Amino acid sequence: MNTAVIVDVVRTPVGRGKPGGALSGVHPVDLSAHVLRTVLERNGLESGQIDDVIWGCVSQVGDQSMNVARQSVLAAGFDETVPATTIDRQCGSSQQAAHFAAQGVIAGAYDIVIAGGVESMSRVPLGSSAHGGAPSEGLRERYPDGLVNQGISAELIAGHWGLSRTDLDTYAAASHRRAADAWAQGLFDSQVIGVPGVDLAVDETVRAGTTVAGLSGLNPAFRTDETAARFPGLDWRITAGNSSPLTDGASAVLIMSEQKAAALGLRPRARFHAFAVVGDDPIMMLTGPIPATRRVLDRAGMSIDAIDAYEVNEAFASVPLAWAHELHADPARLNPWGGAIALGHALGSSGTRLLGTLVGHLEASGARYGLQTMCEGGGMANATIIERL
Repeated sequence: MNTAVIVDVVRTPVGRGKPGGALSGVHPVDLSAHVLRTVLERNGLESGQIDDVIWGCVSQVGDQSMNVARQSVLAAGFDETVPATTIDRQCGSSQQAAHFAAQGVIAGAYDIVIAGGVESMSRVPLGSSAHGGAPSEGLRERYPDGLVNQGISAELIAGHWGLSRTDLDTYAAASHRRAADAWAQGLFDSQVIGVPGVDLAVDETVRAGTTVAGLSGLNPAFRTDETAARFPGLDWRITAGNSSPLTDGASAVLIMSEQKAAALGLRPRARFHAFAVVGDDPIMMLTGPIPATRRVLDRAGMSIDAIDAYEVNEAFASVPLAWAHELHADPARLNPWGGAIALGHALGSSGTRLLGTLVGHLEASGARYGLQTMCEGGGMANATIIERL
């Protein structure tokens, strides 16, 4: 088998995903095109050398419809012979794109692939692709009370693991502090690229002055008369402050075989060590990273203690806290440069954003192994183990 390696990872800064956000005036196709061009330029490649582009995007309607990956390749000026596809694994879409790309390299189907993703939540609001849809008869039969949104799942997790409002807000404030410190130390500089015509050099959502006291004044975001009646035992502690904000952004990772990298004179930065993807309870929904991590560790023949850093997507503070409790993970190794609560969660791009953060941290710290996992809509999760080279 071939060895699949990561040669480069780039991303845009993250903009607030609302009208007036720094990236709201940029079409998602153009955001994607910018990171795609940058990957080629930074590595001295011609577009015709790329075997495929695999792109994540969750809300594939409006500006993100009609195979946004192919549109982005064309907008980037790539040769028309370069194919591209858009995939939806919900929040893990670009992590799954990286899996598919690396697995294709390992199987010998590809030499060079670009995986990544985009989401412009200011232009294509969260839930846009669900508008007008109704659950099927079969789904209603299996779940007669209906499925729930992710905020409710985050509340259920907080209740099940006994996470208090203070626990959640303390974690959220720490995420902002870690992210602000990482930016201040220049740790993101090598991977974050400015967007032409946009005055944004750092992630727009990081608030260095966030405190637990400030977060404590926010109201629960998901309690309604309907949800309170359905889940009467919940204490309702998930707020906008301990959740990831709506954001815009794009990211990409250059993946190739180790042999191809050597032939091109490019330095591999990390290799893919193991992969996993699982389904889990669609009501609890966001617990998927727990079994996904267990599966990927089993496949790698490793224990959690052998992993030097973990990137667990902070869709809500309750997710990484429950994950760390179940895996007996070292809190000091969890999202050391901050997570999505501070850095944002531009859905389709988050998987490769986390991957870039993980590679950067392993390099900066001299550590060897990193694990990435993400909760996903519908009760799924991806997990990846990489090894710094």
